[in-house]
Formats: sequence, structure tokens, C-alpha cells
Amino acid sequence: MERLLVLARHGQSEWNLKKLFTGWRDPELTELGVTEARTAGRWLKRQGYGFDVAFTSNLQRAQHTCSLILEEMGQGGLETIRSEALNERDYGDLSGLNKDDARERWGDAQVHQWRRSYDIPPPGGESLKDTAARVLPYYIQTILPRVMAGERVLVAAHGNSLRALVMVLDGMTTKTIASLEIATGIPLVYQLKADTTVESKAVLERDIDHDA
Repeated sequence: MERLLVLARHGQSEWNLKKLFTGWRDPELTELGVTEARTAGRWLKRQGYGFDVAFTSNLQRAQHTCSLILEEMGQGGLETIRSEALNERDYGDLSGLNKDDARERWGDAQVHQWRRSYDIPPPGGESLKDTAARVLPYYIQTILPRVMAGERVLVAAHGNSLRALVMVLDGMTTKTIASLEIATGIPLVYQLKADTTVESKAVLERDIDHDA
């Protein structure tokens, strides 16, 4: 039985381009972000993948990425389930601020701690631990049962909501997760074992066709 789980961070957003803390704010994809999403869909199609269901967040950059991937795969009408549980971490008071401006205000060390630590949230926002507290139950209760039933599942979400998932799938610790970056528009392809652990993992190589 195939137990396919593909995770994809949304393509570059307008606020990624401007180096702004985004969180639950809702900017759209840039032209490059659209290209990244379409490229991911073409790559998955070329590799012979297909999906039975897709999950995404309540934010348009992830939803748009999901729809573009599926469109490129010829699966534009696929069942797609949206959930706030898959939203990006809430950056609280940092939301909308330029990252350089934030460093000037609070210092490099403090901003780095808010961004990369596991359990220290920015003012008014969520830590990765807080994000995992909503992502992981949703994964276990809603997404994983469909994978284990043999359905091929796509999850199009965000850097930190996916980091929370990858931490569990890859057996990372609260220390090693600090160095993990998930690139925009690059699918992580997992095959799971019958005991829900990872049998294999593949990562799309960056190969953007800017003219497509």
C-alpha cells in the first residue's frame, strides 16, 4: 500500500520579498512565487505523483500555491480541505515589521531567539512549540488517518507549520530544529511505513523555469 505524504511550503509571497514578518497576515504570492508553485506541480507530475486529497491553511498564499500545484498536475478539482491549524505561526507584535528594523529595535540576539528558538515566542505571538500544539493534533487526527488508509496526500502550508511536522517526521530535537529552513515552493515527498514512521524522503531540487 502506498502511503504518500507531500509537504509544500507556499511560493514566495509579497512580504517574503520585502523581508517582513508575515505570520497570520495575508499577502499574495509574487510572480516568482507563482512560478515556484507551478514548477513544483510540474515536477511532481513528471515524477508520476498524483493526489487523492489536499490540505492547506486559511491563508491565501498557501491556498494559491496548493491550487497552482494541482492545476499543473491536471488535478484542479481535487478535494481540498482548509484549516486554521495549518496557518503560519503568529508573529504577534513583529507582524508587518521589516526584519532589519526589528533587529535595530530589539537587537540581533533577541530577534534571532524569537525566530529560531523552540519555545520562546515574540511579544503577543506564538513560538514553534505553540504552533506545533495546533499542527500536530490536526495532523494526527485528520491528515495521518487518510495517509494510512492509502490515500495520497498533499499539504500546502507555511515554513513554521511545516517545520513542526518535519520535526516529528524526521525525528529532530528542539535544538536541531533551530537550523532547519524549509524553502519556498520545494516539495518534501515522504513515504510512510505501516507504523506511521518514515520509510523514505525525497526533496525537489530547485529548478525554476522562468519562461514557463
